[in-house]
Amino acid sequence: MRMVSRDMVGCAESPLATWLVALASAITLSIGHTSIAREPMAALRDGEYHAVLNGVNEWYRVAGAANHTTPMVIVHGGPGGSSYEFEHTIGPRLERFSTIVYYDQRGSGHSAVPTDDGAYTIPILVSDIEALRANLGVERVTLLGFSFGGWLAAEYAIAHPEHVERLILQSSMDGDLARMTTYQTYAFAFMATGQRRVELESLAHAAITDVSKRIDDVWNNASRADIDHLLFQSMAVAAEVHRLEAESGERNTGKMLRVLLGTPYRQPALVDDLRKLSVAALVMVGAHDRNVGVDVSHEIADALPHARYVVFGNSAHFPEMEEPEKYASTVRDFLRGELGR
Repeated sequence: MRMVSRDMVGCAESPLATWLVALASAITLSIGHTSIAREPMAALRDGEYHAVLNGVNEWYRVAGAANHTTPMVIVHGGPGGSSYEFEHTIGPRLERFSTIVYYDQRGSGHSAVPTDDGAYTIPILVSDIEALRANLGVERVTLLGFSFGGWLAAEYAIAHPEHVERLILQSSMDGDLARMTTYQTYAFAFMATGQRRVELESLAHAAITDVSKRIDDVWNNASRADIDHLLFQSMAVAAEVHRLEAESGERNTGKMLRVLLGTPYRQPALVDDLRKLSVAALVMVGAHDRNVGVDVSHEIADALPHARYVVFGNSAHFPEMEEPEKYASTVRDFLRGELGR
């Protein structure tokens, strides 16, 4: 969720549209990988590209190809955001040691909008990533997914484990939109005062019968300041993100979100399928993540058999922006098999 990457945005004119993807101590678990895997990268060159993936003209940019590492595909949040803010904040730090592929999902950022407004399901989005991998000409990729992109990256790893070298999930959603909207309702209520707090607390205690309506009820009355305090610890970082939002000039159509809201609850739960993966994984979250919630990341880390779990103590939903040095070194050490040594 080019407007700023944001999670679960709606129309650009509504307060919901400003929800950024948008959406310290380290707790580590055992893992046995020791070096950055390398593949032939002759076909990868730095630059911007378009490729027709499943009938949609989609954008990606390669950077850091001179590192000759397994490409790390950035799976942005939203739904319907873009890679723009990640690309222009933490991205250059990661390019110092890894080959990065910034990728805008269908209907997002620089990528074309599909002619079918319903063509945004998880299986279709997963299929797009698989088509991107084939287009890159590599057997395996590392995926770094944040917020909604974490959910999507996890789904790809479940569907195509043979093509995933490493999996990095940051502030990840788990596919349970009803749970997330309840969490956000409580978070907004905690920050609110007066009648707004009364209304939100009442809403938080009410049973969810329509997730889409709950999201509208919560977000349509939220101010920019409310949203900034939900997503960030540092208001200076929030201001920089707003600058990037204006610079990008992008909009989230809200179509991907609406399709996903109409999708039945995932069965089995995402964490149940993650237990079957043998991929090396890194799960990261800000200690003050009020958007998706720290518990979700903790549960995902517990489910993955070979995961390291890192909490960023001075961050909310975007540790890559609020603690960039620690974020970059954590990713680097994970890729090198040195995290937690």
